[in-house]
Amino acid sequence: MYPAYQWQEDIASAWQALARVNEAALDTLPDFWQALPWVRLMHAGDAMVARSGLTHERPAFGIDHVTIDGAEVDVDVSIADPTPFGNLLGFSIDRQERAPRVLLVAPLSGHFSTLLRDTVQTLLTDHDVYLTDWANARNVGLVEGGFGFDDYVDLLMRWLRRLGPGTHLMAVCQPCVAAVAATALLAADGDPATPPTLTLMAGPIDARINPTKVNEFATGERLSWFENNFITTVPGRHRGAGRRVFPGFLQVGAFMSMNLDRHVEAHRRMFFALLEGDHESFASSATFYDEYFAVLDLPAEFYLETVDRVFQRFELALGTLRWRGRLVEPAAITKTALLTVEGERDDICAVGQTMAAHDLCANISPRRKRHHLQTGVGHYGVFSGSRWQTSIYPAIRNFVLAHD
Repeated sequence: MYPAYQWQEDIASAWQALARVNEAALDTLPDFWQALPWVRLMHAGDAMVARSGLTHERPAFGIDHVTIDGAEVDVDVSIADPTPFGNLLGFSIDRQERAPRVLLVAPLSGHFSTLLRDTVQTLLTDHDVYLTDWANARNVGLVEGGFGFDDYVDLLMRWLRRLGPGTHLMAVCQPCVAAVAATALLAADGDPATPPTLTLMAGPIDARINPTKVNEFATGERLSWFENNFITTVPGRHRGAGRRVFPGFLQVGAFMSMNLDRHVEAHRRMFFALLEGDHESFASSATFYDEYFAVLDLPAEFYLETVDRVFQRFELALGTLRWRGRLVEPAAITKTALLTVEGERDDICAVGQTMAAHDLCANISPRRKRHHLQTGVGHYGVFSGSRWQTSIYPAIRNFVLAHD
């Protein structure tokens, strides 16, 4: 599967390069020529072809500064802890007063952590932010071994310990299950790295509730079917040659197929925006799709174990989840405050799936629990966009501050 995709990508890259050359040549024409309908048509077509296709390298975060109290403050991005399958990134700014420290857990689901760019930038106004930056598995050598669900939980606990006591934990989408597991294990051991707050955003704590197309797809076949149809081997040209992976190009294809008409219409609008000279509208959509089409490959172990343990056997919800053979008990969480956030129109993680964490964490005092249901937003609107900035983030900020 992967060599066939690589061959197709190589051919597409040649056409994209040719389109970029044509586009550049058209840009050199006098304004009179550029105004001609057939030239504008060619220019728009070349621009669409040139930016089509997927990329496999993480885009830059581009967070150079944030605005605090009306003043722009520079942001420094550094690797706080490098590991083969992901780095802990630190976003630091020069503050006059101490700010709560947050570990933000990005999903490992086919997109880079830059998908949370808006989340990070908004959080930075009031918090010191650290982010899990997962590696593209096709660039991780076989010498580094495998990476499964338990390894993921290991890293969350490692990074909470490295950042020290008082670090708030916030997970977006898929890693919500791992975040509950890490918190429960630390709490059971009385570890000082147990986070004071746990914020779970649009995550499948109990994927049996209001099942979406994603949930139905995950339960529609045996695990062996997913392995036989979706797991492939990285070709020889990459550092991870020989590693078994779930390719990012399959993941983005699956997501697009859920709303194919909407994506086709979006690209049609982009083409006509270029044709009409509406570069602002084009740039807005292009920014989204540049991020959406930047994909990474998942280690086969992690993908299959997530399908099996989270979406087929519902281990956390049913109380059977084990880490390294040890039972994970959410009831062990007593001192951590819990906030869950859901989007009313979420068609990936439906309403109720994240809120289920409140029943599992039965020994957290009711006054230390809160649920926020945001009307009018889908999955991505929970952590990016205007509703995230104006409605969801203030709720999170106040919650974290109250328990810092």
